[in-house]
Amino acid sequence: MNSAAPISAGGRWRMLHPATLFLLLTLVVVFLSWISDVYGLSAIQPDTGREIRVQSLLSPEGLRWWLRHVITNFTGFTPLGMVIVAMFGIGVARHSGFLGACIRRLNRRAVRPGRMVASVALAGLLSSVAGDAGYVLLLPIAAILFLSVGLHPVAGIVTAYVSVSCGYSANLFVSTLDPLLAAITREAADATDVSSGPLGPLCNYYFLAVSVLLLWFLISRITCRSLLPALGSYHGVSAFTGHKPLSHKERRALLMAWVVGALYAALVMWATFSPWGILRGLDGSLLRSPFMAAILFLLSFGIGLMGMVYGFVSGRYRTDADVADGLTQPMQQLGGYFVMVFFASQLFACLEYSRLDRCVAILGADFVSTIHWGTLGTLAVFILFTAVVNLFMVSATSKWAFMSFIFVPVLAGMGISPEVAQCAFRIGDSSTNALTPFMFYMPLVLTYMQQYDCRSTYVTLLGYTWRYSVAILLAYTALFLLWYVSGLPLGL
Repeated sequence: MNSAAPISAGGRWRMLHPATLFLLLTLVVVFLSWISDVYGLSAIQPDTGREIRVQSLLSPEGLRWWLRHVITNFTGFTPLGMVIVAMFGIGVARHSGFLGACIRRLNRRAVRPGRMVASVALAGLLSSVAGDAGYVLLLPIAAILFLSVGLHPVAGIVTAYVSVSCGYSANLFVSTLDPLLAAITREAADATDVSSGPLGPLCNYYFLAVSVLLLWFLISRITCRSLLPALGSYHGVSAFTGHKPLSHKERRALLMAWVVGALYAALVMWATFSPWGILRGLDGSLLRSPFMAAILFLLSFGIGLMGMVYGFVSGRYRTDADVADGLTQPMQQLGGYFVMVFFASQLFACLEYSRLDRCVAILGADFVSTIHWGTLGTLAVFILFTAVVNLFMVSATSKWAFMSFIFVPVLAGMGISPEVAQCAFRIGDSSTNALTPFMFYMPLVLTYMQQYDCRSTYVTLLGYTWRYSVAILLAYTALFLLWYVSGLPLGL
């Protein structure tokens, strides 16, 4: 684990280990659940009308629940399996020298640092097409790419993280989230007798596609003007020392790896989009298809396959034992991640069991829905409220599942259509993703950062990301309000 030059973010609190932070947050949730249960904090679930009461984690039943689930909370933590599977492919690609060869080939034309920043930011913004794969795959690759042009690798991780998280709604393509939110909006509109236009996956497409350009500009500019100067030069063990040209054997191995990768991609596309595609859902859709369910594995396998081909053709690999070494190498670097995940998984499980986040969010939504500051003012307050709720309740579908039943009819009474309400929600929902410690992938982000700066903590990361979130929230909201006033269609 390498250590970089000191970074002035967080003061003495930066010495607080992320695992300790998650433990302390868990204790806070336990205490608040006990207090809330004593005073009978409850809320009415808007879509079902059922009362939700906060459950104390200090009650006999709460303690029994935790003891029964302490292990499954850890082993059932969704990102854990995704990270391990993704690391297999990345591990082989790095161990075989394939990633290094790609970067050396890329830098043959002396890629400018500014272009590298812009490329990583754009890749992060578009990564939501593959679900959460951007968090797992792009961040470590971004660190290597930044390092290859002499930039601080932590800046690559932060840039990629902000692009993936804060830009999760913006995309030039239909993402996995679009049809899910549209279905919830349609259900809320029908249940509350609100007339609406077409509420399909593309109902916000025009605005979200244009917002990619805005976020791309903001993230690239803040990285170049603020983050890179703050981090300075990297002087760790892996510091950039220049690239030697590829040998003839390496060029041939790289060509073979890319040929195999192209054939693999073509096979996956054929199995997904052809009339005989076995990777589509039973109804022919992609939403709940094997392709979407296994997209991270398919990407990791493809990267690992290309790395393995490169290794054997270049002579780096000779037996299957060499491939096994590549598979196990990244596991040696995930020890700290497993420790963080244990405490983080308990935090998320305790929060879900207590229902504290849901009750507070519903009560807050009920209060905000009574505020009427004109159409634009109400939309701005709604976006801000969503951004605040997102700090402790990060799942977009979970939030919108109850918020839509509150705000869709309220906003409809002011002449605001459901698709406009959904678009406003998506702005607040994504803008503060990079700030919350309750993000499922926070332990992974900190693990990647600690590979280059062992003193990195959540406070360190927060010191880098707050500028992005504030700028994106303000600019995103301003663009949305101007778009709404102009009367331009949000989508199809």
